[in-house]
Amino acid sequence: MGNYFEILLSIAVILIAFYYYAISNFDFWKKRGVVGPTPTPFFGNTMDLIFTNISLRHYIKTAYDQYKNEPMIGLYLMKKPSLILNDPELIKHVLIRDFSKFADRGALVYEKTEPLSPHLFNLEAERWRPLRARLSPIFTPGKMKEMFYLIIECSQHLEKYLAKEVEKGEPLECRELTTRFTIDVIGSCAFGIEMNALADGRSEFHQKGRNVFDATFENVFRFKMKQFFPELYDLLGYIIPERRLASFFTKAVMDTIKYRQENDIFRPDFINMLMELKAHPEKLNNIELTDSLLTAQAFVFFSAGFETSSTTISNTLYELAVNQEIQNKLREEIMEYCSKDKGELEYETVKEMEYLDKVFKETLRMYPAVSLLIRNAISNYTFDGTKVSIPKGTKIWIPVFALHRNSDIYPNPDSFDPERFNEDAVAARNSMHYLPFGDGPRNCVGARFAIYQTKVGLIAILRNFKVDVCEKTRIPYEFDPAAFLLAPKEGIYLKFTKIQS
Repeated sequence: MGNYFEILLSIAVILIAFYYYAISNFDFWKKRGVVGPTPTPFFGNTMDLIFTNISLRHYIKTAYDQYKNEPMIGLYLMKKPSLILNDPELIKHVLIRDFSKFADRGALVYEKTEPLSPHLFNLEAERWRPLRARLSPIFTPGKMKEMFYLIIECSQHLEKYLAKEVEKGEPLECRELTTRFTIDVIGSCAFGIEMNALADGRSEFHQKGRNVFDATFENVFRFKMKQFFPELYDLLGYIIPERRLASFFTKAVMDTIKYRQENDIFRPDFINMLMELKAHPEKLNNIELTDSLLTAQAFVFFSAGFETSSTTISNTLYELAVNQEIQNKLREEIMEYCSKDKGELEYETVKEMEYLDKVFKETLRMYPAVSLLIRNAISNYTFDGTKVSIPKGTKIWIPVFALHRNSDIYPNPDSFDPERFNEDAVAARNSMHYLPFGDGPRNCVGARFAIYQTKVGLIAILRNFKVDVCEKTRIPYEFDPAAFLLAPKEGIYLKFTKIQS
């Protein structure tokens, strides 16, 4: 009996000790005068995110709305403190002024279990800096002009494909349509490969691209493990290794490089940039340049490039279908400029379309491709003008979606109004209140490319087709909580009608 009691007492002591360990850090933000939602023992503020279907975007926006008059909000990822920034000046310090203290995104790279994870978006500052410096020239205006005709060719294929589909008289699912277009663009501009996604929906690149973002149980499980149990995933990730995509993309990239070398082929594209790095690794400060590291850069250009732009095009079409007067005004501008080019769209002409730019920016305000920017403190840091100090390793969250939907910044934030981006309105706002591509040295390296392929896709569609809502269109727009990026639930179905010349 005595032994039984001693065992129970030992278990109770262990449980109590574990409980106090689990909550031992929950006064971290209170000591620093930072407000935030009450954490739950063992899980901090992550219980809903782990066990329910609530999206990270929705959770962060809820916290932001509750404390939007506060400069910062304290959260706990399990027992680890993290911070949401609301104040635009604090955001500017993290992204720009004190970037050297926040050069990491805090993403963990698992090169053994996920060979494609050491890409530009995830890499720590040491490898990110030289890679970014060598890869960014592919996105200069000069390089974009060289690749522009490739985007135009793909847009012509889009027009022909749409013309055939419209004859069937059925509504079209826009995300599938625009995904095929952007995959063809990325394939041509990055890999020098004709993906044929528009011609063949069973294209292997198309299928693999969809697999990256599909909210399958395995993908969601892996994502939550990495977000909330990173140390555990580092130990156990080998149980669910991601090999299918890695082997496919590694073979595709290496075969393309080999073919170009053997046949002395030059194209001004992303693969050529990787070939130059492979030939001259000293340009990367002698970082070990493995096939996986090279492939990972091509993989992130492909996956991020097609998904974000295709979603933006389809979201724009949705808003234009709902707001016909805006669609008509935009089409008038497109027709006017295309007539100047005698039907042949020029690089400079796209830049000159002011109303198209407003429509594009308003779409990214309402539906930013990335709803949250994450930075990791790489040293101890005290926020300027405050007494709030954070230790190295603290994760900083910048709530892009919540800022873009703040009614104090954007009145009637759920309505689509391109005039929010006229010159006077933009000048009156803090630049940190609009962050679709991030800001500072670690902003989106492919922003210029995304802008052009999105705008060219929209021009190709709107100068040839009228877009309307139909019985299958979900109004109001409903987000898919399981999607990794901001995306609609059950797709976007619209009716397309050919415009008679």
